[in-house]
Amino acid sequence: MNRLKLFGEKIRKLRIERGLSQEKLAFLSGLHRTYIGAIERGERNVSFKNIEKIAKTLKVSLEELFRNI
Repeated sequence: MNRLKLFGEKIRKLRIERGLSQEKLAFLSGLHRTYIGAIERGERNVSFKNIEKIAKTLKVSLEELFRNI
């Protein structure tokens, strides 16, 4: 499995654990819902700036976000 797909699955797992919909995660992080969906499916290469926004919204460190990827 490629790293984009693994990263997307990690985002989805953390989002669901926190009880957030894609729409809510997108709103709170200042991104679009379809972009979050594409990230979770491993279809988008994510900029570091957006990774930071997502990590902050999910309340995880960058280290945790990239662990085991």
